Amino acid sequence: MIELSTPGRVCFYGDHQDYLGLPVISGTINRYIYLKAEPIQSSFFVIKLLDFKKSIKVAFENDPETIQPGDYFRSVLFVLKRKGIIPNRGYIVNIFGDLPINAGLSSSSSLVVGWIRFLVQVFAKDKKISDLQIAEWAFEAEVKFFNSPGGIMDQYTIAIGGLMAIDTFKKSYVNLKGNLGSLLVIDSGISKNTLEVLKDARLNSQKAIEIVKKLDKDYHIIKAKKNDYLKYIDSIPIELRAYWKAAIQNFMITKRAEEILKTKNQSTKELAELMNSHQELLCNEIQNTPLEIQKQIKEGIKAGAYAAKIVGSGGGGSIIAMIDPKRHSQIKNAFLKAGAKDVFKVSLINP
Repeated sequence: MIELSTPGRVCFYGDHQDYLGLPVISGTINRYIYLKAEPIQSSFFVIKLLDFKKSIKVAFENDPETIQPGDYFRSVLFVLKRKGIIPNRGYIVNIFGDLPINAGLSSSSSLVVGWIRFLVQVFAKDKKISDLQIAEWAFEAEVKFFNSPGGIMDQYTIAIGGLMAIDTFKKSYVNLKGNLGSLLVIDSGISKNTLEVLKDARLNSQKAIEIVKKLDKDYHIIKAKKNDYLKYIDSIPIELRAYWKAAIQNFMITKRAEEILKTKNQSTKELAELMNSHQELLCNEIQNTPLEIQKQIKEGIKAGAYAAKIVGSGGGGSIIAMIDPKRHSQIKNAFLKAGAKDVFKVSLINP
């Protein structure tokens, strides 16, 4: 039997930045998607999604024109086939997890990375394949194959692991030495609307940036400065100004957080202030935070959380909170009373 697990991820700073080529700070947490596989004599896989009480038969060969959106089992097989990794034996594959689904913790990317790791382990034993290569294949199978609007953050974070700053323009990363103290994840109980939120935010942000580039042909968002927001705001249509503000100010927040987390002597207070500022922009400018989640965040802060923000694309999903561990029970109960489905401690895990 083959057994493996892949973690979920939390984005701490830089949500809605990776598709602009801007940096993000994210990390892997100790909640997982698990995969257990046993060989069978067949020309197909039997995928058992235990949490959904569902079974899927997946052939080795699949016409890419018939692969449905979100069918990552088949899109991965197609991507790996082009890399010379081709199955020659069937398996029964049991998949389950303790990572909340459709909650902003990237369960889909965790599944994709785990599926790739399994196929590589079984059918590419003679190849030396890095975590970075697995991240790139996962991005190709999950995002590029379906022409989805997301960036590289999820796949890179999960495949490589640890707390990291990802330069999404250069497609490079650095591991960070710092930490964010005690953390809670709050499953709001509200399902995400990932694709629509990402699509709208991405298109509007890109439109605003293109307008600025027409004014200044040498302008590039990755070289943005704090005063760029006011410098160009009057030239941007009113309906796009919020996205321009979020792009610039979230970039500044993420850069400052990276500076702090590159060292071990960081200020929890400043990191919390940056996280709360990031959430204000996500809520007020990107408008990705439903009223129910706004209420949960408000009550968590009132109960003593240092900071709290929605995780991932938004429209629903989870919240990450920085807390004083001595007030854990008080803060947890406040989130639950405000309507949260579940609240649990998480730790960042190293690769």
